Amino acid sequence: MSDFFEKFKESTISVVPIMVIVVLLNLTIAPLGEGQLPQFLVGGVLLILGLSIFLLGAEIWMVPFGRLVGSALTRKRSLSLMLSASFAIGFAVTIAEPDVQVLAAQVSGIMPGMDRTLLLMMIAAGVGFFLLIGSGRIVMQVPLRYLLIGFYIALFGVCSLVDPGFVGVSFDAGGATTGPVTVPFIMAMGVGVASAKSRKDHADGDDSFGLVGLASIGPVAAVAVFGLTSGSRMSEAAAEQGAAAALSGMDVFASVLPHIVVEIALALLPLLVIFVIFQILLLHLPAEKLKRMLFGFIYAYIGLVAFMTGVSGGFSPVGKSLGFALGSFSEAALLPVGFLLGAVVVCAEPAVWILTRQIEEISGGYIQRKIMFAALSVSIAAAVVLGMLRVVTGMSIWFVLIPGYALALVLTMFCPPLFTAVAFDSGGVASGPMATTFVLSLTLGASMACGGNPATDAFGMIAMIAMGPLITIQLLGMIFHRLEKRGKQRDAFLKGDSES
Repeated sequence: MSDFFEKFKESTISVVPIMVIVVLLNLTIAPLGEGQLPQFLVGGVLLILGLSIFLLGAEIWMVPFGRLVGSALTRKRSLSLMLSASFAIGFAVTIAEPDVQVLAAQVSGIMPGMDRTLLLMMIAAGVGFFLLIGSGRIVMQVPLRYLLIGFYIALFGVCSLVDPGFVGVSFDAGGATTGPVTVPFIMAMGVGVASAKSRKDHADGDDSFGLVGLASIGPVAAVAVFGLTSGSRMSEAAAEQGAAAALSGMDVFASVLPHIVVEIALALLPLLVIFVIFQILLLHLPAEKLKRMLFGFIYAYIGLVAFMTGVSGGFSPVGKSLGFALGSFSEAALLPVGFLLGAVVVCAEPAVWILTRQIEEISGGYIQRKIMFAALSVSIAAAVVLGMLRVVTGMSIWFVLIPGYALALVLTMFCPPLFTAVAFDSGGVASGPMATTFVLSLTLGASMACGGNPATDAFGMIAMIAMGPLITIQLLGMIFHRLEKRGKQRDAFLKGDSES
């Protein structure tokens, strides 16, 4: 019970600042519609409860299971088994990820004739393929930076050929895919694979991370290839119509709950099946530990249902209305409000809590959670401002993505490998359900109010959020490395001085 209260405390601290900001905006420059504020507050309570229960379940079930799977596959010393299992796991957990379903629904609203099932399959195959590459990288000791540079150069080449409106959606897919179901498992699997290697091979410390960062590339490539081969184009009229419908639709929690109950069940079912298969064939866990992990599965399910109900029933519709109200009041107001919301919204992402906890554990406390949260908050705040700037000015997404990713990739050559791996993991993790629903909904509403085209101006916000940590965390790593180097030089000097 003490573990739950600790998670409840963390969740409350994360979500309440967002609620306070929205309440203040409602009372001042951006009044919400009738009944929306109570709806938002109820959603906030569900978010706090859901996040608390989910984090407890992930700690008991998802994280240990992912580590056990990664470790068991590595100990089998069969590269073909590990690679095929990695692809299957990546495909299974992605195709039912709630954030992917949300993104597919959003894209289908602005792409006439889009085959939603085919899009889902391609995204899942993209994640599976790059999870396969990531697992192979750890085993074969391939430096992460070389893979990132090579794949992103190829990625930008493909994206330059698709319809301009498709670019934002493609990069948004990379962030949306790494949601609350996929991230805990993929991260834990990477830790398990790395921990099963010899001490010598694991000396660099960066092998435990980077798997999420590589997996995030898959959906971007998949959606870009889909747009290139299908000949589909973004429809401005359809995008505006969809955004307007969303603005006027005030779904109550009772109406979204049945769908979410089924959606989350389908999302977790593949992981449960994989767990049963691995338990029978490889793990052979004792009954007591098996019982505890099954309880963790139940906690994770209940928590995700409550969390997604709060997001879909409260935060998402209110986000659209808030964005529309802000854009109608003043376009300039979107920038400071975006900064504030970006700074606090990352703290409400379920996977961010798991990421920072694992980073602190793996680094032996060298990278502290509070420093990671501060760095992520600054980077996400700046990213949301850039996204809002695109809404206000209609600026092309290429003016942000090209210099941003170029800088991130250049930094990989100078940043310690551990921080590079953490940075690219952080990019995928930070763009979770809160970004996919609340922040993107806010941007869609703002784009409508500013008279822009949501297909090209609003989509791409998740890409901005995913890009921010790539730069900030690597800069943080370079600062840490320099301070550590100076400390060693000072210690060596003092030691030499005392000996003389």
